[in-house]
Amino acid sequence: MNKLEQYILSKYDGDMFWFEEEVKDNWHMNRVRNILDNKEYLAGKHKIKQRVDEVYNGKVFRTRKIALNYAKTLLTFETAFLLKNPVTLISNDLDALEQYKKVYREGKYNQLDYRILSNMVKYGETYEYVYIDENRRIKSIVFDGEDSYPIYDNKGDMISFIHYYIFDGISYYTIYTDTTVEEYNDVGGDLHKTGEYNNLSGLPIVYRIPSEEDELKGNASLNEYIDILDSMEDLLSKYMDSFYKYLNPIPTFKGTKLNTKEGGVDENAVGYALQLAEDANFEFVNSKMDYQSFKILWQNLKQSLMDISMTPAVSMNSQEISNVSETSIRMMYSLAEIKGAMNSLYLKQGFEKRWGIMKKLLNILGYNINEDAYIDCNFNMNIPQNAGEIIENLSKATESGIMSTERAVECNPFTIDVNAELEKLTSKDDIEQ
Repeated sequence: MNKLEQYILSKYDGDMFWFEEEVKDNWHMNRVRNILDNKEYLAGKHKIKQRVDEVYNGKVFRTRKIALNYAKTLLTFETAFLLKNPVTLISNDLDALEQYKKVYREGKYNQLDYRILSNMVKYGETYEYVYIDENRRIKSIVFDGEDSYPIYDNKGDMISFIHYYIFDGISYYTIYTDTTVEEYNDVGGDLHKTGEYNNLSGLPIVYRIPSEEDELKGNASLNEYIDILDSMEDLLSKYMDSFYKYLNPIPTFKGTKLNTKEGGVDENAVGYALQLAEDANFEFVNSKMDYQSFKILWQNLKQSLMDISMTPAVSMNSQEISNVSETSIRMMYSLAEIKGAMNSLYLKQGFEKRWGIMKKLLNILGYNINEDAYIDCNFNMNIPQNAGEIIENLSKATESGIMSTERAVECNPFTIDVNAELEKLTSKDDIEQ
């Protein structure tokens, strides 16, 4: 009896439709609810939108509900910073490397990687399943977190995976095990199996930014920004309301009343010239806005947002620069590099499993990848660079003999494919000789 069978027997008494109850488990429901909350926030359902209207001067005053979309900007920056430039595959076996590069090109994996990281920073987790399509090409499909139900044993190892969603009132279940893929739906009212297939790829790959409370749950970068953004929206909306509620000037008379009806000014008067008694005074009195306090609060909140998200202020037009040397640019992007390194670590944990599955599938397709061949990648972070300064330093380093041509090609900001560039340089040397 394998681990999954033991799990079903102990928790669901061997019920053949155990997965129907599994997706209703509290652990899954809480995880999915958090993901859906983030989706709603990114769709524009912010806390400020729930602000109620008020009654002012006997009339309904419609309060401002200003939503800021800073979250989308921060998350887009976080994703593009690491993956705007495609990852560079490297290997100790050039033949194997060419096969992997072909798989990446045909499967559009650079676009897929971008979507995976985007899902991670927005929702905390996402899942990838690698398979061979009808054209005998290796492809991947990405499952959104709210449709994914991984099952773990007591050691935190995945033992099964359920892809569950509802479309047009019909429930669809796909159950993945190490060796099989089973499909169920309730078309006609009764849940029944619609297909069973051999699983060549094993279980889906999990990509997750682990939570401090539960490492098996994802913790989206978005969760760290919402409280600050709520405060910024609240501050801005209430400050805008103050212009309409408190800055209306009130006419004030001091001294002897004017000789008009009942001693006041006719409210319908237009274009009158007022004559005051000798000891009387007339002025407009209005509240004064403490805009300096607003300015300081706003700046502090925005700076906190930049600090927590590790986003360079210059990328959000919040800082002016005059010195654009390579060193100064690196310093401004140092926190972003740290965040990028963390995200690359989480991505690589999934990539290593992906490459293992690809090797297995390539061998099944008859490409016979060397068992000793390994695959790795370099991330090309999108840091603004003074390309001229870098190339000049690389040229000096290679000419003085302290750096190899291979290393210089790797560091060249214009190099996308290191191995292809080295092959071209080798061919060029052969022709010149």
